[in-house]
Amino acid sequence: MSVLITTSQLAEGLSTFRVLDVRWTVMAPDGRDDYLAGHIPGAVFVDLDTELSDHAVTGRGRHPLPTPASLQDAARGWGVNPGDAVVVYDDWSGQAAARAWWLLRAAGVTDVRILDGGWSAWQRAGLPSEAGDVRPARGSVVIDSLDALPQVDTNTVAAQSISGDYQVLDARTGVRYRGEEEPLDPRAGHIPGAVSAPTAENLTADGTFRGADDLRRRFAALGTQPVTVYCGSGVTATHQIAAMAIAGLDATLYPGSWSEWSSDPARPVATGPEPGA
Repeated sequence: MSVLITTSQLAEGLSTFRVLDVRWTVMAPDGRDDYLAGHIPGAVFVDLDTELSDHAVTGRGRHPLPTPASLQDAARGWGVNPGDAVVVYDDWSGQAAARAWWLLRAAGVTDVRILDGGWSAWQRAGLPSEAGDVRPARGSVVIDSLDALPQVDTNTVAAQSISGDYQVLDARTGVRYRGEEEPLDPRAGHIPGAVSAPTAENLTADGTFRGADDLRRRFAALGTQPVTVYCGSGVTATHQIAAMAIAGLDATLYPGSWSEWSSDPARPVATGPEPGA
């Protein structure tokens, strides 16, 4: 199943998709006002902090995964029914929308695609928009688990990071990986053994994904497979997993990511440009 959909493909078949607007960034986590001001016709707003995360969970990082039951309740509120084809988008080059893509795929929803280039690409194409809130009829999708895509816990990623049989990729910016700055989490640096692979390098200058062949070359140069990906709190790591899927590669998510790892003083931290030990 394709990971991406283009603006022209979505525009041509708009009525056949359940479209979800996942506008969120680290610096502007509430995108509802931007959504209300203008969005793709029929798109339903998805709140990443409250619907794609479960903040009742402690000790699992800044954006713990939702339970299957809570995700099911949210997805039904978005109007998702069994067998629906779903398109997710944001205004951050897919870095937030990928969280919805990963969760729905992990929940067993098979046809979920990221709008390549997101809201910015839609606007550049001069395609129609609408303002206000969309509240669809409640859906009936069933979500029993989040087991359709692989994920690992902290102990597992710790073992993988020192194993020659696995590759752990850090999807954060280089300055955070090297420990030169840490604006969000308790300690600066990276998981010892992890390789720096910033999410932004999955993208072209206009915010669309690089082509499959180009991405395959990128990840081959990093020596990946099998690979586990983390970021700050399990959001942009899903963008890395989507990029690998475009390249025909599989990857596992460490949901707690650096926010979970760095909160445990017993976990070692490496700094600098090299993976460390």
